[in-house]
Amino acid sequence: MTNLTILQLNDLHGYVEPHSELRRDAHGDFQFAQMGGLARIKTLFDQARQENPGGVIALDNGDTFHGTHFAVQDRARAMVPLINALGFDAMTLHWEFAYGPERVAEISSELAHPMLAANIFCEDSSELFMPPSTIIERNGVRIGIVGLACPIVDKTMPPSFSKGLRFVTGNAELPGHIERLRQDADLIVVLSHLGFPQDVQLAKDVAGIDVIVSGHTHNRMENAVVVNGAIIFQSGCHGSYVGRLDLDVSENGIQGWRHRLIPVDDSVASDPGLADAVAAALASERQSMSEVVGHTDVALHRYAMLNSPMDDLLLEAIAEAAGTPIAFSNGWRYGAPIALGPITMNDLWNMVPVDPPVSVVDVTGAEIREMLEENLERTFASDPYEQMGGYIKRMRGVRLVFKAENDKGRRIDRLYIDGAPIEESARYTAAFITAQGVPAKFGANRRKLPISAIDALRRRLARPWLGADGAESSSTELI
Repeated sequence: MTNLTILQLNDLHGYVEPHSELRRDAHGDFQFAQMGGLARIKTLFDQARQENPGGVIALDNGDTFHGTHFAVQDRARAMVPLINALGFDAMTLHWEFAYGPERVAEISSELAHPMLAANIFCEDSSELFMPPSTIIERNGVRIGIVGLACPIVDKTMPPSFSKGLRFVTGNAELPGHIERLRQDADLIVVLSHLGFPQDVQLAKDVAGIDVIVSGHTHNRMENAVVVNGAIIFQSGCHGSYVGRLDLDVSENGIQGWRHRLIPVDDSVASDPGLADAVAAALASERQSMSEVVGHTDVALHRYAMLNSPMDDLLLEAIAEAAGTPIAFSNGWRYGAPIALGPITMNDLWNMVPVDPPVSVVDVTGAEIREMLEENLERTFASDPYEQMGGYIKRMRGVRLVFKAENDKGRRIDRLYIDGAPIEESARYTAAFITAQGVPAKFGANRRKLPISAIDALRRRLARPWLGADGAESSSTELI
């Protein structure tokens, strides 16, 4: 019997040092803690390698090189060496495409481990953009690893992200890769950035998978699940947790397994060498990012499906900048929580790491309804493969009452604009940020304002943030 250990880091989003995080205490209540940090993660990886010499596989699910000012300001160039220090065996990807396919290819060449994606093709061709799989050997066991990148890049994200590329789910392509790898591999591991619901469906649809290392949906899975023989686990986000799966393997496959979700908290010592490297990499921005720009009297986070205290602040800021009561932004999941007290420049960049311009657009009531029905379908589609994006679109000046169980195009029960029932033919001016806030197919007279999201936030934070008032704090209601 051979013991193998799979270590997982998913959805790091550029958080290279400890950060403010929400975690549940023994009573199930959320409390703030300082969690994460690459130097602590290296300690956990090194400990696992000492416990199981020659038997560790370390995998990165992607969303690694984007999400903080540090990651974005040089398009991940300073971050790559820090990730290389962890000794990964493979990764797949998603938000890395914010830098465009050309930079993704450069990052791949700079990494000490391969980027894998069996579901990204060159446009109008069957040629893969990057290798679909790799085989590694640990303690005499050969492990075939297939990568599945996030398939929504060319469907819901700006066109520059996917220029020249075509993304598919990968469920149709995966059986062929498994059959090929089985000729030389003892185990098949799928390294996925599809999302947990999609990975469950994938396991149902595709036979022959031993393990799915899952990412994208930020699930903190205390317990792995088994679907159609495949063990599936996922480990939160921001590097606040590391997933560990220990496998007992014989010539007949997996005979037993144990899973742990490991908090990367103050109980984990930092690796001195990597801690110094992280500090050196951050030194040039430390002073500017630590500037205090405001104060909040409520905890800010994005850890709820329907509404977000963090986005309440963001939406009020862009609405004020645009002079309109209506505002939209994407339902992002990433962005470290902010405790009561001071808000720094670093916090603002964590909210909106690309610092997009504030824009306005004229949209009809019918277009708003269609846009929200489309967003609800992408969030609650009965077919997991049709679920795309993050949480429900964030809104200000709009009250949405919906039924999640209804079918496509029929979920909205009631819809109000600025306190009054929506008028389908009326035209409304709305503020938004990024193409995900109001997709390009909706509205007319789209224009960018001479103020960015972060400047709008700074302007709003000249006054303390006490939380959204009245209906603005609960713009979306599930019935």
